[in-house]
Amino acid sequence: MVGKAFRNRRARYIWLMDRDAEALESGTLFEAVIIPHRSLSPRGLRILIAAICLLSGLIVLRFWLIGAWPVAGFSVAEIGIAIFLLRLNANRARLSELVLLSEDTLRIVRTGRTGRRDERVLPVGWLNVVLEEQPGRVPKLLLVARGLSEEIAATLGEVEKRDLWSALREALHLARNPLFDNPQLRSEPATRDT
Repeated sequence: MVGKAFRNRRARYIWLMDRDAEALESGTLFEAVIIPHRSLSPRGLRILIAAICLLSGLIVLRFWLIGAWPVAGFSVAEIGIAIFLLRLNANRARLSELVLLSEDTLRIVRTGRTGRRDERVLPVGWLNVVLEEQPGRVPKLLLVARGLSEEIAATLGEVEKRDLWSALREALHLARNPLFDNPQLRSEPATRDT
């Protein structure tokens, strides 16, 4: 088995417990890249904004022609707010989170929408992965270690968080309890010398 790879639309994470050549060099046992899902490309965003402006302009023209010209001011404000919110949503698509598990540390590297990176390092020895249930809401995925608590994957949905929780928990378990293959300890069938 070369390695287990889990891929969703909203999260990608690769489990490197098999220790291929790259994993041996980098020391990485588990890697998760978490990117928020955005359905609009930059081109799609421009088309959507143009369509909103065109439709709103047609509505304003109709109201202007029947004498209700004050509607134009409200429509311009409405278009401005819609464009602002769509741009804000597009800027948040630049967010990303990288979770790297090595033999002794778990690194969380967050990249903000401006490109600024924040890194948090947690010791693996006492690290637990906790899925905190919240009634009626998406659960929180927390990394807890000796009084430290760090939420990860806040942009993911419930199914993706549960999948990441399971994979990260299993990777931590295998990192703490490695399986050693010692050929001398293998039981071979006894052969008779005749």
